[in-house]
Order: sequence, then C-alpha cells, then structure tokens
Amino acid sequence: MRYYIGTSGWHYNHWQEEFYPKGLAKSKWLEFYSRHFSTVELNNSFYQLPTEKAFCNWKDSSTPEFVFSVKVSRFITHIKRLKDTAEPVAKFVARAKLLKGKLGPLLYQLPQNMKRDYQALEDFLKMLPKDACHVFEFRHNSWFDDGIFNLLSYSNAGFCIYDMPDFSTPVVATSDFAYMRFHGSQRLYGSDYSDEELEEWARQIASSKVRAVYAYFNNDAEGFAIKNALTFRHFLEVTLSDN
Repeated sequence: MRYYIGTSGWHYNHWQEEFYPKGLAKSKWLEFYSRHFSTVELNNSFYQLPTEKAFCNWKDSSTPEFVFSVKVSRFITHIKRLKDTAEPVAKFVARAKLLKGKLGPLLYQLPQNMKRDYQALEDFLKMLPKDACHVFEFRHNSWFDDGIFNLLSYSNAGFCIYDMPDFSTPVVATSDFAYMRFHGSQRLYGSDYSDEELEEWARQIASSKVRAVYAYFNNDAEGFAIKNALTFRHFLEVTLSDN
C-alpha cells in the first residue's frame, strides 16, 4: 500500500514559525512543504479556477514525486449540483492536468443540503473522463447507502471518508484507493486529534485492501494539521509494518 499524507492547503500565515522557518519567502513555502509531505490538497480551486500559470508554478515548485489532490469548483458541485456540467468539468480537468504526473484525485465535495440523487450521480459519473481519479465527499447522510457505494465502485470512483465533530462517515473503499479528510473531531477546523484517535484511524485504513491512501488534515488552526498529519503518517507506517 502506498500512502500520501498531507494537509488541506499550505499557504497559511499562522504557520509561519510554527512550520515555515522565520524569514522564508512565501514563494518558497510550497517547496519547503513538499520536502516534508508527499502531497497536498488544493482548496482554493473550489472558489476560483486557478490560472494555467499557477498550476504550472505549483508543479515546478514541488519535489519530483509530489502529488496534488484538487478540490473541484463549487460551480460544479454547489451551483449546478452535478447537472449540465460537461463543459465546466472539461475545462476544470484540462486545467488540473497541467500538473501532469503530479495530479492526484479530483475531489467533489457536495453541499450539505444536497440529498441523495442516484440519477444525477450516475449521469455525472458517466460523463467524467476516465483518465483521472475522482472522489466524492457527501455531506448529507442520505448518500451513505449501498446503492451509492455500488455505483461509485462500478466507476472506480472514490468515496471520501471524513471525520468532523459528532460525525464520522463509514470506512468504505469504493475504488482501488482510499481518500480521507480530517476536519477536526472536537471543533470544526480547529481541534487537535489525540494519538489514540489517529492510531485507530490508521488501524482501520491499514486493514483495507486498497493500493493507495490519500489523507488530508483540514484542521489548520494553530498548526494542528501539520502535527496530526505527521503523527498519522507514523502510526500508519507502524501499522503497515506490523501487518
């Protein structure tokens, strides 16, 4: 099993001196980050499609084996709600492919008020390019259904396993990779995971039969994401070596 553990984003001013050395130019932050982590989840792409230059700069500023997961535009997921999206999807995917061999999964986070729509998901999956990895984060619990899992599995599309205060998704793998997001177990985006929590998550995902794991910590307040990502990586390495 290969594993890619990192954070959701890297450009946080409050990470200065918590993670980035004092005086390091912001233009060097990604290069520094990529020497400590094997992957990052691009989040700004959810709000606005980054320029071609931005994608190319990110590709060139990171280490050779680095991987970018990319959060897909909210225009596709929240405004269009997966319907009539062939043109914007094609444009977004073409832009993301400028990362070339460093492109990882494309993340589609659906809105919390979007209930299960089997037909919309099926039609959307049929339209997606087959030469990219796709993963879906469902925020309404009506989606956690065997029919949806089977539909994703048929298309080798990923189900995003995530954790947030008072709720965790089922630990389900619908593709040959697992995708995990940690939003904070006590306070959304702002709580520190305990070693016991991270060790248990590592144990659960290590027992799956996937070829790769992508895991991202989105609890960036006070640098918790950095600390927790490193600890989770340690526990996953130990667990895999024991199996």
